[in-house]
Amino acid sequence: MGCQASAETPQTGYSAAALYNLANSYARAGKPGMAVLNYERARLLAPNDPDINANLRHVRESLQLPAEPHDWFGRAVVGRPAVIAWLGVIGLTIVGVSLLFRRPFSGPRWLRSAMAVVGIALVGLTVCNAVLIWPKLHEGVVIVAGTSARVSPVPMGDPLFVLPEAETVTMTAEHEGFVLVRTRGGRIGWVSQANLAPVLPRN
Repeated sequence: MGCQASAETPQTGYSAAALYNLANSYARAGKPGMAVLNYERARLLAPNDPDINANLRHVRESLQLPAEPHDWFGRAVVGRPAVIAWLGVIGLTIVGVSLLFRRPFSGPRWLRSAMAVVGIALVGLTVCNAVLIWPKLHEGVVIVAGTSARVSPVPMGDPLFVLPEAETVTMTAEHEGFVLVRTRGGRIGWVSQANLAPVLPRN
């Protein structure tokens, strides 16, 4: 079941449902940047939730922003980070136990092989999840309309282009209140840190 906003049972705290409801509130208030930011944060916690994905897509389409490329493999692999991390720990433990079974008379050979395969598969799942999540850790959302991307990290730097509110960018560096960003179209420029919010909260 997808995230559903409810006036009778409000969601609190940092959860997919709470972030989804917060994003809906920003969308209704005409703040698309904050809406997209919170939909993206909710999607980190519930990547396959149909309501989150549908509302995020609707806001982007209403602003004529580029559609996010479909990544069916990524959606299938990326799940709850904490759960995936524990699976990796379990996988390493299983591999370790299977290595101990290499001693004489400590178990049948097929059991050692099966445990090694299961352990390696769990570790592989964790690695794939980390690789797919890594780009999200460096994504930010433009939260101020008409944000200028400048040639250098100073307030009077020459503007290169203007970023629309709610556009998602990749953050590559920081310098004295400015962030170097790269758009999906490959353009690069320095943006005021106050006009940008990271998808992954820093606090």
